[in-house]
Amino acid sequence: MPVCPRPGNEAAAGAGDAGTDKMAPDTADRRNSAAHRDFRAARDHLLRTRGDLDAARAFPRPAGEYFNWALDWFDVEAAGNEAVALRVVDLDADGTLLHETALTFAELSERSDRTAGWLRERGVARGDRVLLLLGNQVALWEVMLAAIKLGAVVIPASTLLTADDLADRLSRGRVRHVVAESALTPNFAGQEGDWTGIAVGEPVPGWVDYAGAAEHTGGFTPDGPTRAEDPLLLYFTSGTTSRPKLVQHTHRSYPVGHLSTMYWIGLRPGDVHLNVSSPGWAKHAWSNFFAPWNAGAEILIVNQPRFSARPLLDALVRHRVTSFCAPPTVWRMLLLEDLGQWRPPLRELVGAGEPLNPEVVEQIERAWGVALRDGYGQTETTAQIGNAPGQPVKPGSMGRPLPGYDVVLVDPVTGEEITGEGVDGELCLPLASAPLGLMAGYQDDPERHAASTAGGRYHTGDVAQRDADGYYTFVGRADDVFKSSDYRLSPFELESVLIEHPAVAEAAVVPSPDPLRLSVPKAYVILAPGHEPDAGTAQSILAFTRKRLAPYKRIRRLEFADLPKTISGKIRRIELRGREQERHAGAESTAGAAGAPLRGEREFWEEDFPGLKDA
Repeated sequence: MPVCPRPGNEAAAGAGDAGTDKMAPDTADRRNSAAHRDFRAARDHLLRTRGDLDAARAFPRPAGEYFNWALDWFDVEAAGNEAVALRVVDLDADGTLLHETALTFAELSERSDRTAGWLRERGVARGDRVLLLLGNQVALWEVMLAAIKLGAVVIPASTLLTADDLADRLSRGRVRHVVAESALTPNFAGQEGDWTGIAVGEPVPGWVDYAGAAEHTGGFTPDGPTRAEDPLLLYFTSGTTSRPKLVQHTHRSYPVGHLSTMYWIGLRPGDVHLNVSSPGWAKHAWSNFFAPWNAGAEILIVNQPRFSARPLLDALVRHRVTSFCAPPTVWRMLLLEDLGQWRPPLRELVGAGEPLNPEVVEQIERAWGVALRDGYGQTETTAQIGNAPGQPVKPGSMGRPLPGYDVVLVDPVTGEEITGEGVDGELCLPLASAPLGLMAGYQDDPERHAASTAGGRYHTGDVAQRDADGYYTFVGRADDVFKSSDYRLSPFELESVLIEHPAVAEAAVVPSPDPLRLSVPKAYVILAPGHEPDAGTAQSILAFTRKRLAPYKRIRRLEFADLPKTISGKIRRIELRGREQERHAGAESTAGAAGAPLRGEREFWEEDFPGLKDA
C-alpha cells in the first residue's frame, strides 16, 4: 500500500529520506542524550528478556530529571525511518475498503513538527490544557505528538460524550483549547469557558480550521527542556461506580510506564499491532500509542461504522497482524464465528479492560493455537500484572507482576499484608518501590488521593487472590463483591461459569435482596444468536450452573436484559445493583411484608422450576 501524504503537503512525504547521517542537529544531539540513551537501554533490556520475567523485572529504569517522549524518543527513532508507523483502514458497513492511509515514522515526526508549530501560533503553550475529541483518524496521532512536544497537557475524550459530559471536562479540566471533529462541534454550543476551538474536517464557523496545519512552514523548536514530572495527560475515568475521577499522568508515568505494557503484550520492532479500543480512554493510549511505538511496531487501525467480526478477522489476515489486543466483549463476539476459517500470522494475543473468562481463553487457543493472555491495569497506572509472553498461562488468572511493579494483597479491614495463598485481599502497590506507571494523583481531590495512598500503598480498589506460583486471580471490584448467607461471592467467578453455557453471550451477576439469605446471586444475561429469552432457556442455564457451582454460590434468579455499560464498554454493575434495590424496596412499600418483589419483564427465579433440586 503506498504511503498517503497529507493533502497539501505532498513534498513532506519524503521527509527523512536522507538517513540518520543527515539528521537535524537537534535530533542528532538527542540521539546522544542521556534521556534517549536511558530509555533505549530500558526498552532493549525488556526486548532481550522476553520469556524471562524475573530477568525482565531487573531492567534499568530511566530516572533522569528531563524527558519528553515525542522529542527524546519518537523523533530520534523516526529520523530516516521509512517503516510504517501508523496505518488507518476505513471500512463500510459491509466490510468493503473505503480508504487506507499509511504513514512512516519519519513522516509522522515531520508532520507533528508542523502541527506543533501551527498550534503554537494558535496560542497553545506549555502547560495549557487541550481537550482532544477525535476518532481514530490521523489527526489524533499528529496532535498527540505535537502536544507532547509543546509541553501541553492533553485531555483525551470519547466521541460519544454528551454535552453535559463535555461541560464537566471543560470546567474541571480547566481547558484552554479544544481539538474536535467538525461533526462533534455542535455539542460545544453554549458551553462556558475561556477556550479556543479547532475543527478537524469541514470548516466550522467560529472554529479554527485544522487544515491550516498542513501549510505551516515555520518549523518547530522546543521552547526548553521538559521535566519528566511535568503533567502530560489528564484522564477522566469511565465512572463504573461513581462520578468520573480526574487522573493526572506525567511525562514519565505514561511514556516510560508503558514499557511494562510493551513487555506484557510482547511487542517487537517491526510488529503489526491491532488493538480494538476507542479514543478517549486510557487503553487507547496503552495500545494505540505508547506501547507499540516504544517497541518500534506498526499501529493498525480498522475503522468500522458498527463492529462486525468478519471484516475485522479479514483485516487480521490481509495486514498480516502479529499482535492483537481486544476487550473480553470483542473476544466473545469473535467466538461466534468459525475462527478456523482465518489464519493470520498471530504471535501475541492479549485481552484487557475487564477480566477474561477461562472458557474464552481456552476456545481461542483451540481455534488459533496461540495463548490468549490476560493482563491487569487501570487508568491510574499502566499494565501492572500480566501473563507475560513465554510464561505458562493459567486460564482465569491475570498473571504475575510486570516489570516496574511490586504487588501485595492487603486485608481491607486490618490493613495488614496477606501472605497466604487463596485468600481474598485488595491489590495494592507499595509506594516505597516507586511503581513505574503510577499516576501523579487525582487532580483537585486531595481527600480521594490521600485515601488511595493510605498506609504507604496505592490502593487499586480491586480484590484478588494469589496462588503458590505468584499468579493473581481477579475476584472483583471491592464494591462488586457481595455477601449471600454470610458467604463472600465474586461476580466474576459466577459469570465465568455462566458464559460456558452456549446460550449466554454476556452476563453480569449482582446481589438481589432476599429476606432469608440477605441477598442471592442474580444474573443479567444477553443471549447468543438463535436462543429465545423464555422459560426453557432460563431453566437450561440455571440447571447448567447448578452442576458447576457449590450450593452457596448458585445463581437463584436470572433476567434476560441488556447490560448497562460505560461508554468505554465496561459493565455498570452499580446500576444493576441499584435496580434490584429499587424493585425490592418498591414492593415492600406498596404491598407490605406479604408483597412479592417486582420482577423484570423476562425474569425467572429458581422457584419457577420445581425440577431444580438442591443438592
